Amino acid sequence: MKEKYNTIPVKITDLSKIFNGIKVLTDINLEVHADEILGLSGPSGSGKSTLLRCIQGLEKWDSGTIDKNGTSGFVFQDFQLFPHKTVLENLTYAPIVNGKTEESCITKANTLLKALGIAEKADSLPQTLSGGQKQRVALARSLMLDPNILLCDEPTSGLDMDSTADVVTVLKQVRDTIGICMILASHDQHFLSQITTRMIVLKHGIIQ
Repeated sequence: MKEKYNTIPVKITDLSKIFNGIKVLTDINLEVHADEILGLSGPSGSGKSTLLRCIQGLEKWDSGTIDKNGTSGFVFQDFQLFPHKTVLENLTYAPIVNGKTEESCITKANTLLKALGIAEKADSLPQTLSGGQKQRVALARSLMLDPNILLCDEPTSGLDMDSTADVVTVLKQVRDTIGICMILASHDQHFLSQITTRMIVLKHGIIQ
C-alpha cells in the first residue's frame, strides 16, 4: 500500500481562469484531504475539466494558487492511449522514459493489469478493447508513476451501464488497496454518488 500523506494533498486558493475573454473559473477555494474521493459535478461547460487540468498543470490559470503535496496522475476522458502500442507498452513507456528499468516496469505493469482484471490484454492493441477495458488501461497507466493524487475526467463518458459499474468497482478497489486521493469530474451524479466521499457542484465556473 502506498504511504499515506498526512497533509492536505491539494489546496486551491482564489483560483480564476479566463479563456477567450470568458471567466471559466471564478475564485475557487477548495481543500482535498488524503484518501478522500471528491466528486466534481455540473453540466458541460461548468469548469470541471478545466479545474482538473489546472491541478495537473496542463492549463495555466490567471490568478490564485494551487498547492500540491506529492504528484498527480491524470486519466483523460478519451483515454489517450497510443494506438500503435500494446497495452503493456502503453503502461511502461512513460516510466522507462523517466529512467525506470524495463524489467521493473514490466513487472509492475503486469501486477496492475492483473489487479484490474485485464491481465490477458497485455499484448492487445487499444483498438481491440472495449470502452471499459480502455478505461482500466488508462487508469493503470496513471498508477504506474505512483501518484498520491488521481484525477479522472469523465471516467464513465460513453460507457454502458455494465462498464460504468465496472469502473465503480475498479475505483473502489484502487481506493481500498492503494489509499490514494481521487478527484473525479463527471456530469453523472448517480455515478459520483456511488464512489465519492464528498461532492461539490460547479456552475459557470463557480462552486455552488
